[in-house]
Amino acid sequence: MKTREKLYSLLGDLPERNRPISARLVSEDDKGCYVLETLELDLNGREPVSAYFVRPKSGTAPRPAIIFSHSHSFPMGKNELITDLIYGNNVCYAEALARRGIAVLCIDHWCFGERSGRRESETFKAMLWRGEVMWGMMVYDTLRAVDYIVSRPDVDVRRVGTLGLSMGSTMSIWTAALDERIKTCVDLCCLSDYEELERTDGLDNHGIYYYVPSLRKHFEMADINELIIPRSHLSTAGKYDKLTPMDGLKKIEAQLHKAYAAAGAKGGFKLSIYPCAHLETRAMREEILAFLDRTL
Repeated sequence: MKTREKLYSLLGDLPERNRPISARLVSEDDKGCYVLETLELDLNGREPVSAYFVRPKSGTAPRPAIIFSHSHSFPMGKNELITDLIYGNNVCYAEALARRGIAVLCIDHWCFGERSGRRESETFKAMLWRGEVMWGMMVYDTLRAVDYIVSRPDVDVRRVGTLGLSMGSTMSIWTAALDERIKTCVDLCCLSDYEELERTDGLDNHGIYYYVPSLRKHFEMADINELIIPRSHLSTAGKYDKLTPMDGLKKIEAQLHKAYAAAGAKGGFKLSIYPCAHLETRAMREEILAFLDRTL
């Protein structure tokens, strides 16, 4: 079994990968530099998935686009995309990206936003009983979100990236690893080496959604990241972030630099560590936007 297929196989019993997708436009709101589409998507056949699509007013279609994955903040969900003061730059990512002519799609994940009301632990347990994995169902919805966004005539299918912080960081990595249509990947503050996380007693620093049965029999975090090669990948981390132990970051960085060089893509991966905890700083934002300008 190929490596990417093996990783996908660990995600439990998932809905049919190629089932039809439908989208219903709920509303459109003028936000100044962009139009905010509120959507209801049928991605999984189990329940509607609420989503935002940011349609920039600048530039011309088809535009580059970002799959933005929200963090583990209840019950904010997709509203993180359009909310100021969440990130260090005090400008929401919807506006920051729209001003660059970049479209954005963000869905509510299971238990978040308009899909909230159920405890994460209860959802995890109920899915486990059915042979499902909560992270697998979340990844599945994100991959189907990629299917939806590349079906839009206003999106350039050759210029789609992933971006997210914390839980969204991990989703950004997994989506880029599993879907070769992703051109560039940005993850903020969640590049965690599994062995080092366990050694430092840090497993409870991540939500229960994070854990996939049998994953470490086959993959460490660096191995998952290797599936993004040779595509561009920027990872940012905080020096004092307990979710990403420093020794683990150094281990992942060394493995990925070696693997990118071996694939003829030297310099394709960059890890930037800032003197902060689990958050995005203004300097991080500036580096991320400059990176997207170059790679997307």
